[in-house]
Amino acid sequence: MPEGLEREVILVDDCSTDGTGDILEAFVVTHPEIKLFRKSKNEGKGAAIRTALSHATGDFVLVQDADLEYDPGEYSVLLKPLLEGRADAVFGSRYMAGEQRRVLRFWHSMINHTITLICNMFSDLHCTDIETCYKVFRTDLLKSIPIRSDRFGFEPEITMKTSKRKLRVYEVPISYHGRTFEEGKKIGWKDGVKALGVILYFWLVDDLYAENYGRQHLNNLTGTPQYISWATTMLRPHLGDRVVELGAGIGDFTGRLMSRKIDYFACEDEAVYLHALRNRFLKTPSVHVLELNPAATKHFEQLPSGLDTALAINVLESMADPAALLAQLAEKLSPGGSIVLLVPHGPALFGSLDREMGYLRRFSRADMTKLFESVGMTMESTRTFNRLGTLAWWTNSRVLGSRRISRITLKIFDKTVWLLRLIDRFIPLPGLTMVAVGRKPGSQEK
Repeated sequence: MPEGLEREVILVDDCSTDGTGDILEAFVVTHPEIKLFRKSKNEGKGAAIRTALSHATGDFVLVQDADLEYDPGEYSVLLKPLLEGRADAVFGSRYMAGEQRRVLRFWHSMINHTITLICNMFSDLHCTDIETCYKVFRTDLLKSIPIRSDRFGFEPEITMKTSKRKLRVYEVPISYHGRTFEEGKKIGWKDGVKALGVILYFWLVDDLYAENYGRQHLNNLTGTPQYISWATTMLRPHLGDRVVELGAGIGDFTGRLMSRKIDYFACEDEAVYLHALRNRFLKTPSVHVLELNPAATKHFEQLPSGLDTALAINVLESMADPAALLAQLAEKLSPGGSIVLLVPHGPALFGSLDREMGYLRRFSRADMTKLFESVGMTMESTRTFNRLGTLAWWTNSRVLGSRRISRITLKIFDKTVWLLRLIDRFIPLPGLTMVAVGRKPGSQEK
């Protein structure tokens, strides 16, 4: 191991029947740095990794298959890009120029190359070996990704999700001392077919965040790029040259609204979202990423004064005191500056979906007017959109009592946004979402 690192070894005995478990139980008694978990039923590699990950406490997680086809002596090679701060995940490749590689069956290698090629096509990564055992992650990031596959589907699943989460991935060459099937190798052609199914499924479905992580509405938005573009067209005309965005998430709106000609302050308080923002805008000098909790008054001290625009997208509805938040933002605005809000519209629609997403309320135009007036600002404009969505929300949230929107439904919705945008103004319903703009008294210097 590299110097200065402590080891935490977590062993998962996936229902071995050869006496391994008994040997391990005797071994861990004298090695307290090793944790052993024994399963009563064989479930597979992905399930074993889920078990181990739930007990991991270190900064990095490295997966090691117990058959030692991969050499633990190369851990320092795998960890180097992570320790240098360049990577979020490192894959050890058997097909790059490693020190040693046992020559095995041609067709087995061809199947691996084919799966890697197809995964690259759907993930838009350029890996040389996605089926490698050696995958190393920052622990906090891996814990925030749900692992659904029980068996070897873990490999393509985590690769697809790593790509969609826009993690920084490095590959390093490793040695490979592969086994034959006579020596106990278990993966077969059926697993190869299943891998293709896993790739296709997680290309279609954006299952990117563990259910207990972060703000649910942000996790849902990651799978709706067309809707985000629609909302962006409503927000962009109201932005000035110095903008602060609260609750920036992973930067889906930030990336569309920022400009290299303006100062843009993207604020977030969730650790994984902050990490994503810093990675995404690492080389964008006009974007400044700040750790800011909108419920913590002292956090606003780090914001510069004289801002043109304060932007809050899906933030106000979850605040215990929305007026207090607006007051904090108003103080940072220059005279004539504006607060731009994207909020759920229609108090009568409030139901099970809102509660599940952590919303405390939905807003009307009158609510917005009252809030802006309470902090000494005037309502400049409001606009609602996604009128057809109002009917769907009312049916699911008020009539059916649904607690979540399926990822397939979100995907279908996003693929039809182009049509919804065309017909939206002709539908005789109020919009599901509202953009409200408040103005601070005074005039901005040009």
